[in-house]
Formats: sequence, C-alpha cells, structure tokens
Amino acid sequence: MAGYQDRPRWNDIFVKRPVIAIVVSLLLLLAGIRAAIEIPVLQFPVIKSSSIKIITPYPGATAESVQGFVTEPIERVANAIPGVDYVESTTTSGESIVTAWMQLNENSTDALAELSSGLSQIRLELPDGAEDPFIEVSRADSPYASFYLAVRVPEERPLGEVTDIVQRNIVPQLTSVPNVQRVENSGVKPAMRIWMNAWKMAALNVTAHDIKNTLQNNNVIGALGASENATQRITLKTDSTARTADDFRSMMIRAQDGAEIRLGDVARIELGMEETQMRSRYDQDLVVFLGIYAAPGASEIAIADALYERIDDINQVLPQDLELFMAFDVSNYMRDSLREIVMTLGETILLVGFVVVALMGSFRTALVPLMTIPISLLGAVAAMSIIGFSFNLLTVLAIVLSVGLVVDDAIVVVENVARNLRSGMSRYEAAIASSRRLLGPIVAMTATLAVVYAPIGFLSGLSGVLFREFAFALAVAVLISGFVAMTLSPILSAWVCPDKGHESPTTRWVNQRFDATSEAYTRVVDFSLKWRYQLLAAGIFFSLLSAPLYVFSLKELSPVEDQSSLGLVFESAPESSLKETYEGFFQVVQTLEDKPEPSYMWQIVTPTGGFGGQEFVPPNKRDRPVKDMVFEIYQSIKGSPIVSAVPFEEASLPSAGQFDVEVVITSSDSSENMLKVARSIVDEAQTSGNFLFVETDIKIDRVEAQFDIDKDRLADLGMSLGDLSAQMGLMVSPAYVTRFDERGRAYRVIPMLESEQRDSPAALLDIPIRIPNGELVPFGSLVTLTRSTEPRALTRFQQKDGFKIYGAILPGTTKDQGLGLIEDIAERTLPEGYVLDYLGESRELRSEGNTMTGVLGIATALVFFVLAVQFNSFRDPLIILLGSIPLALFAALTITFLNFSTINIFSQVGLVTLVGLVTKNAILIVDFANRERMAGVEKFDAIRNGAIARLRPVLMTTGATVLGHFPLVLVTGAGAEARNSIGAVLVFGMLIGTIFTLVILPAVYAVLASNRDMTKDLSVSESNPHTDNQPAVA
Repeated sequence: MAGYQDRPRWNDIFVKRPVIAIVVSLLLLLAGIRAAIEIPVLQFPVIKSSSIKIITPYPGATAESVQGFVTEPIERVANAIPGVDYVESTTTSGESIVTAWMQLNENSTDALAELSSGLSQIRLELPDGAEDPFIEVSRADSPYASFYLAVRVPEERPLGEVTDIVQRNIVPQLTSVPNVQRVENSGVKPAMRIWMNAWKMAALNVTAHDIKNTLQNNNVIGALGASENATQRITLKTDSTARTADDFRSMMIRAQDGAEIRLGDVARIELGMEETQMRSRYDQDLVVFLGIYAAPGASEIAIADALYERIDDINQVLPQDLELFMAFDVSNYMRDSLREIVMTLGETILLVGFVVVALMGSFRTALVPLMTIPISLLGAVAAMSIIGFSFNLLTVLAIVLSVGLVVDDAIVVVENVARNLRSGMSRYEAAIASSRRLLGPIVAMTATLAVVYAPIGFLSGLSGVLFREFAFALAVAVLISGFVAMTLSPILSAWVCPDKGHESPTTRWVNQRFDATSEAYTRVVDFSLKWRYQLLAAGIFFSLLSAPLYVFSLKELSPVEDQSSLGLVFESAPESSLKETYEGFFQVVQTLEDKPEPSYMWQIVTPTGGFGGQEFVPPNKRDRPVKDMVFEIYQSIKGSPIVSAVPFEEASLPSAGQFDVEVVITSSDSSENMLKVARSIVDEAQTSGNFLFVETDIKIDRVEAQFDIDKDRLADLGMSLGDLSAQMGLMVSPAYVTRFDERGRAYRVIPMLESEQRDSPAALLDIPIRIPNGELVPFGSLVTLTRSTEPRALTRFQQKDGFKIYGAILPGTTKDQGLGLIEDIAERTLPEGYVLDYLGESRELRSEGNTMTGVLGIATALVFFVLAVQFNSFRDPLIILLGSIPLALFAALTITFLNFSTINIFSQVGLVTLVGLVTKNAILIVDFANRERMAGVEKFDAIRNGAIARLRPVLMTTGATVLGHFPLVLVTGAGAEARNSIGAVLVFGMLIGTIFTLVILPAVYAVLASNRDMTKDLSVSESNPHTDNQPAVA
C-alpha cells in the first residue's frame, strides 16, 4: 500500500519546484487584472435577436383598405424571409405596421436584404396614395433605446423649430460618440403648411388640382448643367426652389384678364409642422426625446459616461432657452445591480474567510483556500475576455457564486496536509503525500462540478444565450481552482500549517472540537449501518416526494426584479383628439406626482393613448418595493375621465413583450364575433382575482364617416370616381405634394383645408367640387353621409385575422399561473376554428420554461459518466449519486414548495449547481472507503472509516459553500430577486443535503457496494504505473 501511495504523479513537479506553480498563478492573476480593465460591461449577454418592422403610411385610407391593399402583400413578403419566427401586423386608418420577429441567432442583415428585394417586387401592387414602406430594425430583446436624452420645448418656440435645432446641432454630435449605433429624433419635423380656403378658391375659380400643380411646377430643383471653355468649368443653376412662406405665397396660380391669382390669395401659408400625431412629455413638460441605441456588445456604462460628457459640451453651444439632459439611463440600473453584486461578493469572501479560519483555527492556514479565490476568479475573467464574453449581470453573479465553490478543493488539500503534519511527517513529505493521494479525488470533484454546467452551454433558445457565459464563467473558475489545488495548494499548505507539536492553542482547541464531533458522528454512522434498509426506504420516500414538490411549486420564467420603474399603457376614447388626450395625460401625471416615491415620469402621447414610464428612487431610498405599489397606482389612475392607464412591471430578462401575459387568438370569424369571444375570456379572467387587469386589443368603437357616392349622378356629370377622390384627398388628406429646402434640409409641403372647414364630416358636404364642365357643385350633392362603428385596429398573426389578450398579474400570482388561467379559459370557451398562440414573455415561458429541467437530467447523467471513468466502475458512481443528489433536491424543492422561491430559470441553475456540489462530498467519502478496502479493510468498516475520516473536509467545504452563498439569500436592492432564488436553493439544498448525505450515504454504500475482494485492485494498480487517476488512502 505504501508503494502505491508514494508512486510519482505528474503534479509532483509543482511540489519539487514550487516556483513553477507560483509563476503560473501570478500569470493568471495578471491576465485577469488586465482583462477586468478592458472587458465590456453590459446589462445582459449579447443576444442575436431582432425584429424587422415595415411601416407604410397610406394617408386618408380606411383601416380595411390599408389592410387589403398594403398590409397583406407586405405580410407575404415578410413571411418568406428565411429565419422568421412569426409575423404580426397592426393596421389602422392611414397606416400599416408589419413586424417580422426573427429567430434567435438569425442574421438580420441577410433578412433585410431579402425583405428589400421582396418589397421592391411588390411596390407596383401598392396603391398610388401609399407612401414607400420604411424599415426599422430593432433588437427583439431590447426594442427600446438604452438612453433617452431630452430637450424641453419653451412656450415661445414652436415644436418644429426645436426639432430642427435638435436635428442640426445635437444629433450629429451624439452619433459621433463611440459605440453609439444610431440616434432617433422623436420630434415633429417642420413642414410648409398650405391652409386652403375652399370659399376663396371657389370665388376665384381655383381647384385643389390647380394648387397641387402650382406647388409642383414652381418648386423644382434647377440643375442646368455646366458652362465650359478651355480654361474653366462653371456649374449652372437657377433659383427655382421656394424656401420661405413668402416664396410660396407669391407663387402664380394663373393670370386671367390681367389679374394675377397667387397662392396666397386662396390659402394661408405658414412654416408649421407635419401632421404627426405624437408628442413627447417629461413630467408635465413638452420635450423632444433623443433615443440613443448602443452598438451590440458595447459597454453601456462607458457609453453613458461619454454621453454625460458630450451633454455638457453641447449645452455650452445651445441657445440659452434650450437645455439637453439625460431623461433615461439604462446604466443606472446596471450600476446599482453591479454595486449590489460587488457588495455581495465582498460579504461572500469575508464569510468564506471566516469559515475557513474558524474551522482551521489558524489565519495562516486559511490563506491557502483564500488565495485560491483571486486566482480562480481572475483566471475566469481572463478566459471570458479571450473568448469575447462580457461582464454582465449574469456573469458577475456567476463570479459571486464561484467564491463558495473554488475554495472547496483547497480546503480538502490544506486539511489533508495538516493531518499529515500532525501524524509526524515533514513538510515536504506532507505536501508530496497529499499531492499524490488527493489527485484522484480532486480531479473527480473538479470535473464533476465543471461538467454540470456543460449542458447549459449547449442549450438553444433564450436560456442558452443568456446563461452560456454564466455557465462558462463558473466552469472555468472551478477548473482553475482544481488546477491550483493540485499544484500550488499542497506546497503552500505545507509552508503555512503548523507541524506536530507546534499548533497554536486555537488550532488545538478546534482540532479537539472536531475530534469530539467525529466521535459523535461515529454513533450516527453505526446507526446508519445498523438500520440501513430502513434508512434507504425513508430516503426513497423523501426522494419520491420531490415530484409533487416540483409540480406544486410556483413556476415562472424569471422572478420579477425591482428595477425602480413601472411601465404605463394609456388608452383614450377612439374619437379623442391629440389635444384632449394630452390633457388626460396631464391629469394622470398630476395624480402620480403626489406619490412620495417617484422621481420622474416620461410619456409618448398619441390621439388614441400612448405609453410611458414611471421612474422611482432607488430601493434603498424608499420603504417598499415597486410590486407593492402597482395596485395602489392602478387604483389611483384608473378613474381618469379622459384616458385610462394601466401600470405593469417590466420583464427582468430580455423580452419582446410588454405585459406579464400576452396571447394571440386567430380566427376567420367576423370582428363582431371575435369581440364577443375576447370579452368572455377577459371578463372571466378578471373575475378570477389573479389579475390586476386583463384587456384585449379588439375594440369596435371607432366611429367612421363614410361618403356613399351617387355613381349615377357622377356619370351624368361626366366625372370619374378617381377625379372626385383626388380632389377631396388633396383638401383633406395630410399627404405631401412636394418638398422644400430649409437651410440644406428637405421638408414636406402639405396642402390641406383650413381646420374649421373640415372639423366634422358634415362640414365637408359644403366644400365645392369642380365638375368637368368647369362648374362648382357642393360635395354633398354627389355623396350621402353615413356613419358606422368599426374596429380601432385590425390585428393579424401569421397572415390570419385575430386579437390579442394581455394582462398584468397581482402580487402573489406567477406569470405561469396567469398564463395557465388564460389557457384554461380559452380551452373551455373558444369556438371551433379559434387557435391560441403566444407573444412576448409568454412565448418565451412556454418554449423555455422547463428547459433547465432537462438540463438537470443531462447534468446528472454527465456526472455519472465522468465518475464512471474516474472510478472505473458503474457501481460506485451510482452509490455517490443515490447517496447525495435525491435528498438534496428534496431539500431544495421544499424551499420552492414553501414559496420562499419559485421554480424559475435562476433557481433551476441553482439545482444544477447543487447536483455538482453535493456529489463532491460523496466522492470524498466513497473514494476513501474504496482505498480502505484495497488495503484489506472489510466493507462496513471501510465506509465507517471513510465517513469519519472525511467528516472534517465535508463540513468545512459545506460551511464555506453555505455561508459563502448565504448573502445571496438576504441581499436586497437592484437585481436581488434573482440572487435570492439561486441563493435559497443552494444554501438550504446544500445544508440539508449534506446532512442527508452524511446519514444516508453509509447505508447506501453498505447495501449497494460490491462484496468482492478489492485488494486485487491495488495489486493491478501497482503493476500499472500509468494509472495515475487511482487515488490513494489518506
């Protein structure tokens, strides 16, 4: 046996030449420090996911016309794009919006090329009045900008003027900030407004066509070419473009009988704004927002710092009544979260240090495991940087978790070296003996813990993208800690541990306490061996309870984080004007300003409603979390007489959705019947008591005026339908007819009737229309006015008509429960031909919700195979797994069953980690027992000796893990909920699981271990000097 123990190993060189281990460790430290300085800092890992939005204005057209002539052909093109997940569309009067959601990791550049080609092919199918489609590409996981800057609009300045100043003086400077991908100006562009007076036009015999022709013929780009001779070349041009309102007023419509009729004679002309029905607000102020989109993979904190510097520079050159300021900064939440995580990291290191010092009884001895922490963590950071990963909320969380993991191997080594020294070995002998004897167990423990993360790295979908870097960081940190334990820790332990007879009083006192604990544990092991079958039965019973515990635990994709903000969706009456809706927003904001917690509120206002956000002071400056305020805020604003507003908490993980629950139901039924079905689902869901609100997007309450043309009358007059529509369209539609130059920028020229002549459908009946014989007749003589009630918007999903149902859940209800309730109601109530599908976070929940459950099974299988190779046996890995994993999972799932946490993507990662952690304890005990049996010890005595001998390292590693992760359970502040979930599972699962392992594992070994003579294995190992993976008895 002694010859086997003393057989040389590959890692002997690090004991004989310790400078090599020190140099390697220093190189890891230096590489990690450099990487930590340069690595980008993001909120989440880069997700290659995008949505392509095709927006097509069709001014003046009804929703039905827009859908039939614009939306449907564009949907066909969008559905043909390779890599599209699904296509949805929303059609309203005058506008078509088709959105193609790409699958994860699909190249949006290739998709954009395909889309552009397809749109060019169908351009001739689109009606003449439709404008060219324009395309917006957004990150599906983060559809909004990372930063919003704002400029308040002074009362004495028009909005269009401020928009122009922003576009000229601010946007170019912001786009030059490093790693800013694009800047979006939310203002309303200037436009030359031609306010036609129908009565003056009739008096002077001027038609809408006359005005259109005048605008187009008198506002042209006069590029004549060049004049060239032998010595010079001169470009020729004419001053044929109109630039000011006076230029447009003086345009000649015609000269008749010596009298000149100019545009100013029949129209009021002014430099105004486009007809865009949107305004931006910050608190109660009208503003122009500037959305700043960061380049994928760029450090958002670095961009934020650069933006603040640029804002100061820009404000120095802006007019005195204008000021640029940061309205929203995504890095604030990142900074708060990272600050909390770093504080947790410090607390974790202190607690781990306390455990090691307390259990070793010596500060010098504790240095060995503690030195493993910076080497392993910084080594992992260096590896992350080389591969191109980033610091983000998940990888930094992985680093915090790894603190409690990387010290385990070093603790085992230092405990073994200390025991060898107490037995009388010299320092060199103690180091070389521990290095050789623990090589096998450390390889097994390190490989076991690292391999459990491998399945996460190969996951597809959102879970794989988000947690791939997380798993890599943990696995690399664990592998480096194992390498350090096999190279640096043995000789370092021999240097710092006291030899026999030189222990400090504290060390001796701690050793005595452990001796007493071992004596007490001896009785536990004897009890376990005596009642092994009864304990196995009890273990099987509790293990089987894991299934119902899992089934009845609350489930969600991710716990809702307190991000110090709420989203708000506003809705107004369908016939509301922008001015009236604006007043409704004013009342809502006034109500919310009375709350003690808010810091500011931003809003985007449209005539039909809009959306916004309520930002709060940080969690440490208020007495309650945001989730406790949602219901109160909803109650205070739901009674607003002009607009209805509903608050919602934003998703804590990247998501394409807005609400907690979002589904879409498709059908070929009529809108009226779909409305009845939607209302029945909404009403039943709302009465369940689980939702703050539930709503549907199908609403048939938009009053529409229709002019039924008297076609016989029109035929008698010799007038075509197209001529009549063209005349009225020019006077009522906000379409532009030409552009004008304003200091180097092209803006639209928009002719329309004066507002008082088109303020109601009935007013239009008196508008004079020119018929082919030159006479003027009232529009009302050619049409009959009727009114109808139509849907506000037409929704389609995958080219099928449908409607959406969305809602926000109440505290105490998970998103999975809310979605399940909607599914149950739909299953019972949907008529034949209605099909339910998912959107936003609900789509992710149904596709990703149980992903980690499969990972848990695969991780367990991988652990089994790794141990089978290491132990050269299938029986020993089975003993290790059955003696540790089932009861640890039972303990962890008890936490979720009792609602201390939920089954979510973070707690499931904790379960996967738990599998590797509890297995390490069982490896130590089983390996020692096998070495004892090789030495000729009987099976029961071998497992008894192994459990007792390895009690101290098991307790020390468990103590380091439990206390190292305990801050995660208690942490509060930004991003705390995710850390609470993973911490609760690890702490309580590891604590209770270790107790079960120490009690159950001896019984499992006694029943399942082979009864064969294992001394022959020793002789085989000694005859083959290359089987270095076989560990020796301590």
